[in-house]
Amino acid sequence: MERLLGVLALVTLLSPSLACPSPCSCSTKKNGRLLAECAYRELRDVPRGLSPNVTILTLSANRLGRLGRASLADVPELQSLWLGYNHISAVEPGTFAALPHLKNLDLSHNRLAEFPWQDLRNLSALQILKLSNNRLAALPGGALAGLRELRSLWLNDNELTTLARGTFEALPALAQLQLFHNPFNCSCKLFWLKEWAHSTSVVVSRAGSTLCAAPARLRGRAVTAVPDSLCVAPSAQLTYLSSPAKAGPKGGLTLSLHCSVAGSPPPEIRWRIRTAAGRVDIPGPTVARDGGAKAGRRRFLAFKNGTMAIPDFGKEDEGTYTCVAANDVGERDVSVSVTLAGSEPPAEELPRDDPQAGQPGGRGCAKGEELDPSMGEKLLIVYHVPREVRSAAAQFRLGVLPLALGMLVLW
Repeated sequence: MERLLGVLALVTLLSPSLACPSPCSCSTKKNGRLLAECAYRELRDVPRGLSPNVTILTLSANRLGRLGRASLADVPELQSLWLGYNHISAVEPGTFAALPHLKNLDLSHNRLAEFPWQDLRNLSALQILKLSNNRLAALPGGALAGLRELRSLWLNDNELTTLARGTFEALPALAQLQLFHNPFNCSCKLFWLKEWAHSTSVVVSRAGSTLCAAPARLRGRAVTAVPDSLCVAPSAQLTYLSSPAKAGPKGGLTLSLHCSVAGSPPPEIRWRIRTAAGRVDIPGPTVARDGGAKAGRRRFLAFKNGTMAIPDFGKEDEGTYTCVAANDVGERDVSVSVTLAGSEPPAEELPRDDPQAGQPGGRGCAKGEELDPSMGEKLLIVYHVPREVRSAAAQFRLGVLPLALGMLVLW
């Protein structure tokens, strides 16, 4: 008798069908997975007492309003979770993070304005994510990173106005994407989506219904049909100004570089400067409209028109000067390495990897000439003539060393 009771106790422990809350019906599928069917039960909370062996949990079409961190603690083996057509307006962070085996998650047709995106970091097995028909207004950049098995993503019928560049590039298995019926602002920040949609093998469902809500001139136009001419990546060219350099307070050389940029929308210009003393980042103009230098920015003078001036240029200012042009489509940078030479043309300063450098017929870069950005970083050699011979130097024009990747300026 005792042996029989022991067997019955063991069967009770191993039989998942016995651990099924009364509002639900539980069954074992042919593939061995345990299904807990709790849909259409008018439930306001996730039932307690579910078997830990449940792998499929259906809670669709109930009255759930909130999911707390402990709501799904009873079912750590879940692979499919169906929560569509509820009233869910809040999900506590950590609710899904404890479900590492989850492959299918359906939260469509709820009232979510926010979602615990950080939980997705633990769901590396996720294949289907349905968040359609909610109130989501933002999808943080990198929120989907790590979902390498995700095949189907539903974000349609939300309140998304833009998406961070590269949002879907970290999803190598993605095959289906739904974005339609969102009020997208088709500024150039979203232009990447058009380019991605045209180049990807992912099926963007109802792409013709993925429309611009703003700006007014594009309202009603498909996101994938925004004219190319409205958004153009930046271009940048760096030149040495052809006008004579101005003397600084100490009567020394003022080095002037000018960065010419183009693109749509008009690019903003910033500078990166590397010298022996370290790196200086200049995010914008350092010269105010009245011509005065802004506080703390007296050494490097960056003007709104793209000109950079360094008064009293000396050996300590030698280094690499980079102009960065950036707009909503992308960015482009072009650099020049600046060296201050002595009173004789320093042949040892020529680029040694240039077979034409210093050779007859080699291509030089004259004062005012463009530093071709396609050739990478250039070498600008500033040739400083001692004060006592300046009067003699004044009788001839600024000289040019025959450099293929640099230019020489007499001063």
